[in-house]
Amino acid sequence: MDKIIENNQVTVMGEIASEFEFSHEVFGEGFYMLELLVKRLSDSFDRIPVMISERLIDVTQDYRGEFIQISGQFRSYNRHEEKKNRLVLSVFAREAAFVEAEDDKVKSNQIFLDGFICKPPVYRKTPLGREIADMLVAVNRPYGKSDYIPCISWGRNARFASNFEVGSRVQIWGRIQSREYVKKLEDDRTEKRTAYEVSVSKMEEIS
Repeated sequence: MDKIIENNQVTVMGEIASEFEFSHEVFGEGFYMLELLVKRLSDSFDRIPVMISERLIDVTQDYRGEFIQISGQFRSYNRHEEKKNRLVLSVFAREAAFVEAEDDKVKSNQIFLDGFICKPPVYRKTPLGREIADMLVAVNRPYGKSDYIPCISWGRNARFASNFEVGSRVQIWGRIQSREYVKKLEDDRTEKRTAYEVSVSKMEEIS
């Protein structure tokens, strides 16, 4: 079990930006969603969804504006909507601790994944010539489950990733980022949505 937990490790620290929203219950234990504002180097923020148990924190309180450090895993599940399955991602909290404020010396957003490429990587270049590769990585979880984590790499890492084959085992270090996009719906309607992915800083193929 510990080995399975080691293959998906996340630590994020940021400002609580929402109230608790009930998600689901397992064996009488309630789980709630929370949104965390995590600072980027560029002075902008990533808005990261966190799922947390009522056993870790008092969910009757409003902690907006307070800073918290969360350790856990990056999890995914499929939500059925508009006749399609949509991949929903969040940080599953295993530990939570309030902190005074953001400490610039501490890495506020880091993730390690050890998993398998489950779709051919998509390699492309931006109009300005920047190389990008998108990957979908399956990370095993206990009881035969897996999390499917979108990852994005640039430059040399993108060229390296473009050669991965489906089934290749990879180890990835990076950070979780949020990105807004506009989704086209039926009847020419559009909806603003947020995508979450791992921005890769380092990766290795494990043979």
